[in-house]
Amino acid sequence: MSEEEFSIASQNDYLESGIHIATKVKTPGTKKFIYKVREDGLYLFDLKTIDERIKVAASMLSKYDPKKIVVTASRIYAVAAAQKFSEIINANFIKGRVTPGIFTNPYRDNFMEPAVLFASDTRNEKQAVREASEIGVPIIALCDTDNMTRDVDLVIPCNNRGRKSLAFVYMLLAREFLKNKGIIKTNEEFKYTINDFELKVEANPADSEINISSENI
Repeated sequence: MSEEEFSIASQNDYLESGIHIATKVKTPGTKKFIYKVREDGLYLFDLKTIDERIKVAASMLSKYDPKKIVVTASRIYAVAAAQKFSEIINANFIKGRVTPGIFTNPYRDNFMEPAVLFASDTRNEKQAVREASEIGVPIIALCDTDNMTRDVDLVIPCNNRGRKSLAFVYMLLAREFLKNKGIIKTNEEFKYTINDFELKVEANPADSEINISSENI
């Protein structure tokens, strides 16, 4: 697979981020995104598909009012990356557990009416996915090979546990979103780097549902 086949990032950058390294488990909905299996049993995603899906997702999101976009993240590395992404595009961000009824019960104090949901993990954020599906809201989600894809309208197959992988995918999404909105015209105008999307050293692991040591770096 040659570098020129990719539209928004180089093959080398994708490989260095580990965005393609998945798990040893696959669900029916993620099978079609798998490129091959490594000797150690880990599945590998097809890089060209990842590139295409990120581009499509950014284009799709750019058609909505940012204030009607809801981004969810629960794992510690996803929280850091998704929060920065939300800040850059001015979307709503929900960290951690999603309260039941947040999209379906207008009497709740934290009730929200999203036009589109972007989930970082369909397992940990299944409540948000379920409610968005119930009210007919389009759902975009980062999915590893062990994630269920039911109710997801646009799957972005990727390593959604790794620190660098998550930082890279959210950086690309932010940059492409701004380009689609006409806020910037070139990659060079994007003032952020992958480091801006990574977990900072001073962050508190206790804020996450799982411990840092269990994440893929």
